[in-house]
Amino acid sequence: MEKIYFDNAATTSLDPEVLQEMLPFFTEKYGNPSSIYSYGRETRMAIETSRKSVAKILNAHPSEIFFTSGGTESSNTAIYAAVRDLGCKHIISSPLEHHATFHCIEHLAQTGAAKLSFVKILPNGHIDYNDLEELLQEIDEKCLVTLMHANNEIGNITDIEHVGNLCKKYDAIFHSDTVQTVGHFPFDLRKLPVHFITGSGHKFHGPKGVGILYINENIKIHPFINGGSQERNMRAGTENIYGIVGFAKALEIATEEYKKDKYYIQGIRNYMKEKLLTNIPGVYFNGDHEGDCLYTVLSVAIPETEKSEMLLFNLDIHNICASGGSACTSGAQTGSHVIAAISTNTNQATVRFSFSKYNTKQEVDIVVEKLKEMI
Repeated sequence: MEKIYFDNAATTSLDPEVLQEMLPFFTEKYGNPSSIYSYGRETRMAIETSRKSVAKILNAHPSEIFFTSGGTESSNTAIYAAVRDLGCKHIISSPLEHHATFHCIEHLAQTGAAKLSFVKILPNGHIDYNDLEELLQEIDEKCLVTLMHANNEIGNITDIEHVGNLCKKYDAIFHSDTVQTVGHFPFDLRKLPVHFITGSGHKFHGPKGVGILYINENIKIHPFINGGSQERNMRAGTENIYGIVGFAKALEIATEEYKKDKYYIQGIRNYMKEKLLTNIPGVYFNGDHEGDCLYTVLSVAIPETEKSEMLLFNLDIHNICASGGSACTSGAQTGSHVIAAISTNTNQATVRFSFSKYNTKQEVDIVVEKLKEMI
C-alpha cells in the first residue's frame, strides 16, 4: 500500500517547481553573497530579489523582511528582543501557543526577565478577547502580547487585527506566530497592526530550514545571533541561499494558487468530517471546526477504547501519516498541552489530520475504512 500523508501541518512535500528554482544555487551559482566578485554578487542579487518578492506578497517593505532558519528562530528573536530591547516587562500569551513561543516565554519568566500572564481560553478553544483587554488595562508595565494566528493542533484562527488594535490602544508590543498561515492566507502588513510575524517555508511546499521574521519599520532591535553583518546586521551567518530562493518561490506559487487550493483542500477536509461522522460512533472534533478555523486542519477526537490507544501506531503500520497533536514533539509520548487546555474529557484519543493540494478524497476513503477496522 502506498503512503498516505495527512500530516501537512507538520511539514509539506517540496513543490517540484520550487526545487527547479533552487537547483542552480546548489551547483553553478555557489558564490558567497558577501563576496565582492561577480559569483558573490549573483547570489546576493538572488537573496534581494527573493526579499522583494516576499515583501510584495505580504505588502511589507523589503527592509522589514529578514530571512532566518525558520519559525522557532523568528519567534525567539522577536520575543527576546521585545524584552531586552523594547522594554517589555510583562508578557501576555495563551496556554495554547506552539512550544517555540511557549518554552521561550516560560524561560524568560523563570529567569525573572519578565512576568507572565495567560489569557483565558473559551470552551471552543478561542482566546477570550475581553479577558485580554482586562489584562492590558490592569498591567502597569510595558507589555508584550504574543498570540498565534492559527493553532497548529486544532486549527483555531485568532482575530489578530482585533488583538493588534487592542495592543495599539494600550501601547503594547504585538508578536504573532503566523507559521501556520503565511503561505495559506493573504496578509496586508501595511494595514495589520503588528510588530512581528513569522513564516516557515516547509509549511507551504517550500524547503525546510528557512523562514522569515517581519519586523515593523517603526521598531529597532538588536540581533539575536552575532558574528557578521548579514541580513543588514540583523542575523550573522552565511545566508541559506537555496532556502531563501525556495521560500520566495513557494510563497509566490501559494499566493497565485490560494483561492483554488483553499477551495480544494477545504473540500477534502469537509469530506473527511462527513465520512468520520457516518462511520465512527461517538467521534467529534476539537476546536471551532465550523467557524474561524484553518481549512487545512482537522483535529479528531475518538472515544478511547483498548484499540484506540494504539491508534497512531496502527495508522503508521498501514502507511498512514497523521499526528497526535503537535508534530514537533511527535516522538515524545506526552499528551498535547493544547487538548489538555481545552478539553476536560480524558477518555479520548486525538488524531490531527492535516491536508494539502496533493491529497485526494480516495485517500480519505482508505483512511476512514482503516479507522473503522481499528476501532
